Amino acid sequence: MLRWIRQQLGFDPPHQSETRTVYVANRFPQHGHYVPQRFADNRIISSKYTIWNFVPKNLFEQFRRIANFYFLIIFLVQLMIDTPTSPVTSGLPLFFVITVTAIKQGYEDWLRHKADNEVNGAPVFVVRSGSLVQTRSKNIRVGDIVRVAKDETFPADLVLLSSDRADGTCHITTASLDGETNLKTHYSVPETSVCQSVSQLEALQAVVECQQPEADLYRFVGRITVTQNGEEIVRPLGPENLLLRGARLKNTKEIFGVAVYTGMESKMALNYKCKSQKRSAVEKSMNTFLIIYLVILLFEAILSTILKYAWQAEAKWDEPFYNQKTEQERNSSRILKFISDFLAFLVLYNFIIPISLYVTVEMQKFLGSFFIGWDLDLYHEESDQKAQVNTSDLNEELGQVEYVFTDKTGTLTENEMQFRECSVNGIKYREVNGKLVPEGMTDDSPDGSTANLMGEELLFLKAVSLCHTVQISYDQPDCLIGGGDPFSHANGFSSNHMEYYAASPDEKALVEAAKRIGVAFTGSNGETMEIKTFGKFEKYKLLHVLEFDADRRRMSVILQTPSGGKVLFTKGAESAILPFTTSGEIEKTRLHVDEFALKGLRTLVVACRHFSPEDYIDVDKRLIAARTALQQREERLREAFDYIEKDLHLLGATGVEDKLQDKVQETIEALRLAGIKVWVLTGDKHETAVSVSLSCGHFHRTMNILELLQQRSDNECAEQLRRLARRIKEDHVIQHGLVVDGASLSLALREHEKLFMEVCKNCSAVLCCRMAPLQKAKVVRLFKTSPEKPITLAIGDGANDVSMIQEAHVGIGIMGKEGRQAVRNSDYAIARFRFLAKLLLVHGHFYYIRIATLVQYFFYKNVCFITPQFLYQFFCLFSQQTLYDSVYLTLYNICFTSLPILVYSLFEQLVHPHVLQNKPGLYRDISRNSLLSFRTFLYWTLLGFCHAFIFFFGSYILMGEDTTLMGNGQMFGNWTFGTLVFTVMVITVTLKLALETHFWTWMNHFVTWGSIAFYFIFSLFYGGIIWPFLHTQDMYFVFVQLLSSGSAWFAIIIIVITCLFPDVVKKVLYRHLQPTSTQKSQSLPASQAQALSCVESMCCYQHGQSGCSRLARLLEQMTGQCKASANNCQASSRNNRAWSDTENLYTNDRSILTLSPIEATHC
Repeated sequence: MLRWIRQQLGFDPPHQSETRTVYVANRFPQHGHYVPQRFADNRIISSKYTIWNFVPKNLFEQFRRIANFYFLIIFLVQLMIDTPTSPVTSGLPLFFVITVTAIKQGYEDWLRHKADNEVNGAPVFVVRSGSLVQTRSKNIRVGDIVRVAKDETFPADLVLLSSDRADGTCHITTASLDGETNLKTHYSVPETSVCQSVSQLEALQAVVECQQPEADLYRFVGRITVTQNGEEIVRPLGPENLLLRGARLKNTKEIFGVAVYTGMESKMALNYKCKSQKRSAVEKSMNTFLIIYLVILLFEAILSTILKYAWQAEAKWDEPFYNQKTEQERNSSRILKFISDFLAFLVLYNFIIPISLYVTVEMQKFLGSFFIGWDLDLYHEESDQKAQVNTSDLNEELGQVEYVFTDKTGTLTENEMQFRECSVNGIKYREVNGKLVPEGMTDDSPDGSTANLMGEELLFLKAVSLCHTVQISYDQPDCLIGGGDPFSHANGFSSNHMEYYAASPDEKALVEAAKRIGVAFTGSNGETMEIKTFGKFEKYKLLHVLEFDADRRRMSVILQTPSGGKVLFTKGAESAILPFTTSGEIEKTRLHVDEFALKGLRTLVVACRHFSPEDYIDVDKRLIAARTALQQREERLREAFDYIEKDLHLLGATGVEDKLQDKVQETIEALRLAGIKVWVLTGDKHETAVSVSLSCGHFHRTMNILELLQQRSDNECAEQLRRLARRIKEDHVIQHGLVVDGASLSLALREHEKLFMEVCKNCSAVLCCRMAPLQKAKVVRLFKTSPEKPITLAIGDGANDVSMIQEAHVGIGIMGKEGRQAVRNSDYAIARFRFLAKLLLVHGHFYYIRIATLVQYFFYKNVCFITPQFLYQFFCLFSQQTLYDSVYLTLYNICFTSLPILVYSLFEQLVHPHVLQNKPGLYRDISRNSLLSFRTFLYWTLLGFCHAFIFFFGSYILMGEDTTLMGNGQMFGNWTFGTLVFTVMVITVTLKLALETHFWTWMNHFVTWGSIAFYFIFSLFYGGIIWPFLHTQDMYFVFVQLLSSGSAWFAIIIIVITCLFPDVVKKVLYRHLQPTSTQKSQSLPASQAQALSCVESMCCYQHGQSGCSRLARLLEQMTGQCKASANNCQASSRNNRAWSDTENLYTNDRSILTLSPIEATHC
């Protein structure tokens, strides 16, 4: 009963079984008692609030913040007991902060509602009651047959029933789901593919059984049972039969599909992942400082309460003649009176906790994040992509990074593959002018000589042309529409007009290379694949595709040859193919694969297996049984694949080059100079990864490369780690590099984490190869949780990098060719790896110094604000008399001092951006949260207390003995004294920020001097009029009288100078006697900021490309080729001499000397 009630209220999910049964066209069984399953409707909901729950839900979320909750308590205390200040003083700032945040969150949610309504209200066509009916997307139900036309997106997850093609296939792109722009072919089962009209579909009797919804885009297990002539036919369903919501139909006129997952149960909606909230180091420091100030507040309140009762121990002060107690006050409980007094002091001093700090920080982060998107240096013109910010909460964390974990393929490299070499039957070949030329031979044969390739070479090229999932797009995209012959190009339509599309750039490069050599893949219709071998067309029947997966690391196809034989072609990583080969030139090919890898080429091994008729019958049965299984389908398929992909005959191997991105080497060296350690985590094999690491500057040629490879047991791994640790201590080499493979890493992380960490921390560069996606995340987590707790950054471009991007403190996605999953799950996204240098060294530096100063300054100005209030109690017998007027208490943080610090935190630049980029070492000055260290916090806090003492006692010296400061003998009162303190305070804290400002814009001038002017104008206006809605008029004419006194003006000037002069002297002395490297860089003129000398920044390479070098000074001294004058490098003619290993010049590090000719004109 209880479960039924919970289900009716929506607390329990409607489906409890492991599978769901979907009746096509909602034709439910008529016989027996059938209870239909309840499914979600097709509405997409990405919003957080509704019109009914917005206020309570938003308030609940906001009051979970400690500061907001604290001020709510203070406000309630002011309402409940007689406190010295009006409840408005706490209530108004709290209301302002809550309202601003609520408006911001409400507006963002309204935009989400608007987007949801557009999606849910989109028109769609469904088959109902024998006709095609137009309805809205939100009205689609599970079981409805939906029609989708060309270039439309699928409104729900559909199982493909039929298309306008005779074979029932369709092409789609999933760019909005995973960013892959290639065409993918999806299939319908033969029994439904013939139903191409509404009437045929209405008569269709079919039931789909499938798994319950899950987020994995690439996994779908189900089966369809079609009833024809009283006979039930069962067909398996997999990912190739499922059309995902959000994907788009291409090159197909229309399709019909049955909805199986709708609305928030569709795979796209299930991937709306709520990322775990990342908190920056600054936010953690801020919370620590808040707790310290809360302790100071409690201390001041308790001390004031105790001193009050100590003072009232004397009768004359307990009940003076002018303030007699009532009978009720005499008889009241002393404990309750003590608590009441304590709470009153708490309210009086509560402004030491800055409520507006949170809203200012939020505004600073939100507005500041736009600068990254607006930065033209982070804009990639070729792809028309600018940097994007997905999480503004981590801006300052970009300035604190200590470890960078980067993917290799597509991140350091272009992910643009070019076929370079191959090995066939133990002989190495390279491509020259569209021909395969054996190693050592020249291209002097006639044009048609490639056609002489026979036997193994031809079989190898056929395997490359047939074993893939490449799709073809034609210049005339509708050429295949209408059920025409997909091979019509053979009858006059030139195959030169076709373009290959592939999910993997490697596959595309190999198929294109085979086409250039003479074996061209010309088309596939789902059942047949066609190739053109030196002008002769051959058709192969496609029997089975054994899809690629990350565990097997290979993919295969089973084909029927034109002669009727059955053959398996397979390709994959050498570790996934060679152990299963039994014939062919295995050892020679293994050597060639290693040689290709040493050259930095990506390698694939190709093999085949011929089946006898009996073998194939067995294979076919196993595959069909595994594919139709509803339970444990993946395990059964894996077993079937392992059974089939064995006893292979090795055909050869391929070597494909992946070009490095521009300025990768300079970026890695700049990060290294900034004190950031770079780790490369890749799935490539060891030799390929090492070669790329050397070419991109991650490893230097003179580094002592340590290896932790092919460890087979815990003991063996531990012993090797101890050997490496000893070697690091004994070797006095400048730098060490470490290479680890995935298997050894698993052993190292299992029981020897500390030993592994010790070795890694002593290495300046680490390369992890053969890594699984989760291993990448484990490595990042290992460093995140180490005792030092360094700030980590992960950067990658593919779906396999998502786990480490989400795990790191800062995740950066590269807008590459492997989809948009990394970008969607990242905190920041950039188009190229080289942009990382500016993102960290410039934007990270600026964001950190801005928010660090903002936080410290907020606490400083609140100490200045509330300490005079505390001191004043010593002069008013702790009677809880307030020093400032309630309006001043309310507006101090909201109006008088809020804008200058906000503008400062948006525009401040300690150093010119060019200097920060050219001198990466400046990044070290702000590392380890140095600007928010306890020492710096203590300095700002003590400075606040000192200034507060000067404000209070400076004003007291002026007015303490004689309050007749007017020429006519008129006396000043306590409100004038408080206003004098407040005036001095507003001017001082504003000018203090002006002293801290290095980068002045018109906006800084406007808000700095405008805030002071606004205070004076407001005070004259507020005190110059009798306001009818105010209970008291304490401030009437007070400010005008104060300003009419020359002594008051003199006191204001003297007190402000007394406060700020020591600060100016300290800054001057420190800058001249103990300048930091940042302060030295501030003195560079603008001309030098853009054209730094070789010694100060980097050495110069060919074509003006800069590359950082610790040896720049040494090179200048020894070669004289980079002579810097005061403003720029002295021009000299190009010296076209490249340094080599044979030069007798600082042989301990060749990494710089082997790069390129030095050109002094481009420093």
